[in-house]
Amino acid sequence: MTGFVSFVGAGPGDPELLTLKAVNRLKRADAVLFDDLSSGPILAHARAGADLVGVGKRAGRASPKQDHVSRLLLEYAQIDQRVVRLKSGDGGLFGRLEEELVALRAAGIPYEIIPGVPSAIAAAAAAGIPLTRRLTARRVQFVTGHDISGQLPEDLNLPALTDATATTVVFMGKRTFPKLYALLNAHGLPADTPALLAEDVSGPEQRLTRTSVAALAEKLTGEIADTPALILYGPLALF
Repeated sequence: MTGFVSFVGAGPGDPELLTLKAVNRLKRADAVLFDDLSSGPILAHARAGADLVGVGKRAGRASPKQDHVSRLLLEYAQIDQRVVRLKSGDGGLFGRLEEELVALRAAGIPYEIIPGVPSAIAAAAAAGIPLTRRLTARRVQFVTGHDISGQLPEDLNLPALTDATATTVVFMGKRTFPKLYALLNAHGLPADTPALLAEDVSGPEQRLTRTSVAALAEKLTGEIADTPALILYGPLALF
């Protein structure tokens, strides 16, 4: 068997943020299995004639089951195809990468992992701010805003998430942030803690909202657009 899978981090969506290795693998692939947020102009780098298969999962939408995605990877690789599994941002950050790796290892299929620009890094760059600051933000932490059921996880480390010297990035947290903020505030996070809502980072509808955690929670209590977003809060330099 000569099949091979390349897990490629597509970055936040801007094709200019792809790595050279990512572009190389796209040009050589026989099949590309892509997430919703890694489609669009990025797929223009795929080889002509390659199978392009959308397997993205989005909250609130009908999506392929994870075992179906893993099965597709196996089926392509087992007929000696070069496969690119294109994941938005970096596949190792809330990208269900491990489940697909386990399936490949069990089947004895070789693979590689090509990192991508994490959306959190791209969001900070778009806002023109650092994620760390000397003396006041010595630590960065990433957390998901929902569990497998779409609800706020019940096992959050609230002391860590209220650390005044940490920058916190919440992935997939727009719908659950009001509840999260209530917990954080009850555990000592000041209402005026700086916050940044970064929507459609690097995309055509990018929007950056500089605010506070309390104001953001109030904003997100109402109707919420389906635009993908990140929430950053902590000792941010929101100029």
